[in-house]
Amino acid sequence: MVILPVGGGPTIGATQAGRIVQELEPRWVVPMHYRTPRINFLRAEEEFAGLMRRVERLEKPSFDTADLPDGDGPMTVVPAAP
Repeated sequence: MVILPVGGGPTIGATQAGRIVQELEPRWVVPMHYRTPRINFLRAEEEFAGLMRRVERLEKPSFDTADLPDGDGPMTVVPAAP
């Protein structure tokens, strides 16, 4: 699993994060450090999610990887913002 900042600003943005995912080929990718109702100075995660083939949006802020669907290639898991 890789947890990547994707909101730009003082860290990396969507494009750079997408390149890291291509290079590492992790099973799961969890975006972090992006715009939420509590953090409004970064870009939203939609730009990054749009670059990914498989995106699973969750209704809760936490998850167990055993509960995620199987599949080919990296899955981007977007937990609900706390």
